[in-house]
Amino acid sequence: MRHCLVLLTAIMLAASAAADDGKPPSSRYTGLSLFADAGAYWGDRNTADFYSGRPEGANTILRVLHSNTYGTQIWNHLTEQQLISSAVGSYSQLTVDEYPSMYYRTSFAYGLGLRYDYSSGVGWLLRFDLARLNAIGAFNLSTDNHTGILSDNARYIRCGMVGREDRINIDFAITANAAINDAWDIELDLGGGLNNTKVRENMMEIAGATYSILDIWDGQSPDYGVGQYEYVNQGGLGWNLFVSVLAGYRMTGVGAVRVGYTIYRTHTVLKGYTANGWNHMLGIRLEINNLKQFNLVNDD
Repeated sequence: MRHCLVLLTAIMLAASAAADDGKPPSSRYTGLSLFADAGAYWGDRNTADFYSGRPEGANTILRVLHSNTYGTQIWNHLTEQQLISSAVGSYSQLTVDEYPSMYYRTSFAYGLGLRYDYSSGVGWLLRFDLARLNAIGAFNLSTDNHTGILSDNARYIRCGMVGREDRINIDFAITANAAINDAWDIELDLGGGLNNTKVRENMMEIAGATYSILDIWDGQSPDYGVGQYEYVNQGGLGWNLFVSVLAGYRMTGVGAVRVGYTIYRTHTVLKGYTANGWNHMLGIRLEINNLKQFNLVNDD
């Protein structure tokens, strides 16, 4: 972050020098703007591992696999598809040979925000972004003695794992903008904020059938007579630090189009699990800046 602060200071000084007469360049807008942003979002593997189904996690493979409710279904399905032999007498012999290493697919993020620009080229912004993330991975299903497996591997059956979540970011940043010419500029944003994660699903796929491992049983085995909850809050409130670098094209009297890259240092909180990692977004920002009635100062 020290290098980012140095770079931000340099851009601020350059922007101030460009406006040494106290007035902005003719094409630079000062005042309040409304913007929308959207782009590709890459989540960190450390957070994705929440959905791995390991025994120490909130949602576990074995809780579902070894339950009367789902274990018999899984065992019957494997038998019908001739993936296990009669040597596997019940679902209690099924186990996990290797747990998945989860990662996020490229996701989509979008949001809205407000910004205020001063004639010096310095300003601030506040934005609200939503990212819908999908974590994927695969685990090996086997038996307690590695016998009775009829798959091509003969030691395990490869199975899939999926986790889905919504992540809301509320960010505040100080911005520094330096004009290249009357139409183009570069910008650096430096800030922080909060993130809130909502777990939507944690699901495993075995032999073409899917089973939710999301703990709606309050830590108990999902056997007959155990109560279920319609929704379990497995998300939490974390924090972000971020840096954005953007290149923008300004349209006088209308707004601007900016393309930029943001790197987040994120602390994510989930049920019984916290993770620190790097998240990335590559996207576009569309600004509308004909909102002079809300300006704090008159630059005309």
